Amino acid sequence: MYDLIIIGSGPAGLSAAVYGSRAGLDLLVLEAKPMSGGQVLNTYEVDNYLGMPGINGFDMGMKFKEHADNLGVPFQTAQVTAVVDKGQSRQVKTADGTIYEARALILAAGAEHATLGVPGEEEYKGKGVSYCATCDGAFFRGRSVAVVGGGDVAVEDAIYLARMCKKVWLIHRRDSLRAAKSLQKKLMACENVEILWNRTVKSVSGSDLAEKVTLRSTVDQSEEELSVEGVFIAVGMHPNTEPFSENIPCDERGYVLAGEDCVTRVPGVFAAGDIRTKQVRQIITAVADGACAVASAEQYLNAQEAL
Repeated sequence: MYDLIIIGSGPAGLSAAVYGSRAGLDLLVLEAKPMSGGQVLNTYEVDNYLGMPGINGFDMGMKFKEHADNLGVPFQTAQVTAVVDKGQSRQVKTADGTIYEARALILAAGAEHATLGVPGEEEYKGKGVSYCATCDGAFFRGRSVAVVGGGDVAVEDAIYLARMCKKVWLIHRRDSLRAAKSLQKKLMACENVEILWNRTVKSVSGSDLAEKVTLRSTVDQSEEELSVEGVFIAVGMHPNTEPFSENIPCDERGYVLAGEDCVTRVPGVFAAGDIRTKQVRQIITAVADGACAVASAEQYLNAQEAL
């Protein structure tokens, strides 16, 4: 029986691990992948984290993990399949049949890239279709690629790819971008980037590798084909709440309902980082959530002991 189990080892989970360890809690971190860090590992450059301007995302993730390791935080690789409330404790069931139990839980499983759901997308995944420009961009050096999306990530991806690719098309379904103005300014300065407004991707096709995308106008429904050698999809995220959604209340988009104190509607269960309902999903807010979640968990545990 642990005091606290943290599900997820991205910035929110690692922050919670550090704060929980320093609070003297007997805790365990369950991580779905063998490497801690979460989405930050796939970020080429982080320029908005206080005190660390321009740090490489992978390096940042490793620094976070090193901090937890130095405190002796225990980690276990496990795919969580369900969370069950047992009243005085919470059970965490995993894919290999192991059941872990704790007096309190922090859900920090993060979010994943959303897909377009169009023909050819799944077929060419890893064969020209990618969801991480910083992971796969180097494979397309000197080539022509498309980026799909209009938010911060899509624009960041287009800027990053413009440094190494011959041509970058940014495909957006509206007539204006949602990305921060500072990013838009950088994008417009890239001479090899062309924005294709009011278009959606109808399909991805090719032979062994992706070779073209069929675009559909959102204005008159006309279609056109664009020859590309790579397609980078950046159309948002969806939270990793599937194992919890049956027993933990979520909103209509699947995010765990929890406020700034990270308290969910299930006693003893807390949510931190991208997995919870919140206005801003950034590394710095995830790290802050980790601290807040532990503070709320401590209050809960102390109250339980007082009963």
